[in-house]
Amino acid sequence: MAGPAAPSSGAARAVVLRLDDLSLPPRYLTVPSHLRVSDLLASLPLPPSSYYLTSGGRPLPAASRVAALPPSASVQLRLRALRGGGGDGGATGAESRDCYLSMYLAKKPDKVDPNETRLSRFTCCALSGEPLAAPAVADRLGNLYNKEALVEALLHKRLPKALSHIRGLRDMIPIHLHPRPDAEAAGEVRFQCPVTGLEFNGKYQFLALRGCGHVLSVKALKEVKTSACLVCHKEFEEADKMPINGTEEEVAVLRKRMEEERGKVKEKKDKKVGNGLSGSKHAATAMAVAGVEKLENGKKGEAATAKRFKAADHAPAHANKEVYASIFTSSRKSDFQETYSCRSLPLGRN
Repeated sequence: MAGPAAPSSGAARAVVLRLDDLSLPPRYLTVPSHLRVSDLLASLPLPPSSYYLTSGGRPLPAASRVAALPPSASVQLRLRALRGGGGDGGATGAESRDCYLSMYLAKKPDKVDPNETRLSRFTCCALSGEPLAAPAVADRLGNLYNKEALVEALLHKRLPKALSHIRGLRDMIPIHLHPRPDAEAAGEVRFQCPVTGLEFNGKYQFLALRGCGHVLSVKALKEVKTSACLVCHKEFEEADKMPINGTEEEVAVLRKRMEEERGKVKEKKDKKVGNGLSGSKHAATAMAVAGVEKLENGKKGEAATAKRFKAADHAPAHANKEVYASIFTSSRKSDFQETYSCRSLPLGRN
């Protein structure tokens, strides 16, 4: 670092300039005695506003002259402390190292790309997250699933609370996704509209026909005005169109329709059960009336039974009833007695 040029008049002074804050070796300067400290700073190749000079640990006033320094004085070049904190590089009030570490090393949540979210809803199962594959189904709100994953979750009762509207197989609508010709090399997007060829990637609106299950783009149904499926030609109504991964308004309409359909099914079931109960009551009444008509012996509540035949009651006059009855009944083992003539016969054989 070259020293400032000395003026033509006046004595010169030797000054040692220390540059410890800049991690540089000291410089030995020869400057005029009448030179001011501000002029000395201005002669250095540094911005004067960022530095100041000290001598003996005390700042030197900018208006003081070099002549006021002791002979062979040592002058220290110091960095000026920055002030502020409003984005100008000054102190922010968080001078401790822990504050800086907690501020910069804290894990920030990753930003979710809306395009990736939309793509995954059209290419992956809403339950397992696996790529959609046949057989695929949709619920009544337009969400897509792999049928195997959904059935397994229903059997083991592991459906999340967000999918509580799915109660059984009746809430699953089988759908038919049309694969792309280059499905193997297509990457994530492996399906398309069978009519327009639009990719099933979430950028275009698609509908599922509840009657046949074919998935078509909204553009195809707008261009071809028909009430039959463009794939299988099965007739459908306007209410059979179900948006796939629709907007919040479309999902609200589908949810309302689902509740109405469930209400109709419940009302029909309750009416059928009521008719069945009334029929059973009439049948019970008829049986009770028939039972009353067959009462015997004047005992209320006891149904008549057929009288058992007894041979002893029909024995001829002057006949032994027991002997007469034995003709019509088998002998009892206890009546066998061993005699001389039948000693060799086994007892109990007729």
